[in-house]
Amino acid sequence: MSARPTISVVAPVYNEAGNLKRFCQEVRSTLDGIDESWELILVNDGSTDASHELMLQLAETDARLRVISFARNFGHQIAVTAGIDYACGRAVILIDADLQDPPAVIPRLIAKWKEGYDVVYAIRAERRGESLWKRFSAKVFYRLLHRITDIDIPVDTGDFRLMDERVAAVLRQMREHYRFVRGLTSWVGYKQTGVEYVREERVWGETKYPLRKMIAFALDAITSFSFFPLQIMIFISLSLAVASLLVGIVISGLRLALGEEFFGGQSTTIILLLLLSAFQLFFLFIIGQYVARIYDESRDRPLYIVASTFGLTESRAPVQRARALPVMAQPNAETIEQTPPEAEIDGRV
Repeated sequence: MSARPTISVVAPVYNEAGNLKRFCQEVRSTLDGIDESWELILVNDGSTDASHELMLQLAETDARLRVISFARNFGHQIAVTAGIDYACGRAVILIDADLQDPPAVIPRLIAKWKEGYDVVYAIRAERRGESLWKRFSAKVFYRLLHRITDIDIPVDTGDFRLMDERVAAVLRQMREHYRFVRGLTSWVGYKQTGVEYVREERVWGETKYPLRKMIAFALDAITSFSFFPLQIMIFISLSLAVASLLVGIVISGLRLALGEEFFGGQSTTIILLLLLSAFQLFFLFIIGQYVARIYDESRDRPLYIVASTFGLTESRAPVQRARALPVMAQPNAETIEQTPPEAEIDGRV
């Protein structure tokens, strides 16, 4: 069995065929210069282009590359989770394969880790190539999330970060389906710090987070770490009650002073009813989001299904299993060690 690597780099991949070769070259050249053993785990999140084939070709030329391929697309945060599950390094680094997060920043993360920090997150000091709307919405979202949660989630940070093996071990035990990994690493605690970097413009392809996915991601983050949307209901309901009381008093006074003909008809009542109905439906939507997440967690399905793996036979140390599908046959000791942490079908392990 090969020696355990010091550094495990995890990169989720979804339709990044145009970036993969350059990404792997940059990671390789960067990590070869730090005098530490390493592995690169590429998680194919159900890509529909040539990403999977290209990953296998790259892994065949470098034994330090490992490939995990999902049975379908499960989403970026789940792909990150799978990479953490399989990683066996003393430190785990999360980075996207689109080259917007430069691999050249990795040595700075490792340097802080060697100073004694358990989590080192990369802070986006500048975001190149992004629209004004995306920069503005991201800035507002991270600051809002920082204000309404009870944990200290650093602003202007993504999933690009390093975590010590003991932080990764805790994350492997946290199996909620609606995941916000950067929030989970903050929730864990330990000694954390950040390093600033410039986020580069995407070289090839298009963003995997259009407006629809950005909204869904924001909902996952807020509902995972804050009850503020539920708590604000009482304040709005009290405000509406006070406002309706004051409006009733004012209208009653004006009718007594000026006569009913000045405030006759049903238009005011209809407008108020429509306003109140809109508030009620909005808060029913908020409650529904929390209830839907509770229902999804209660089904206890595995987070992901692995269709195949490559390069993991002798390099992956056993990790804690959680919410895996039952094993039908009685495995021997060697099989137990090589079984992936989630359900695997038709696997090449």
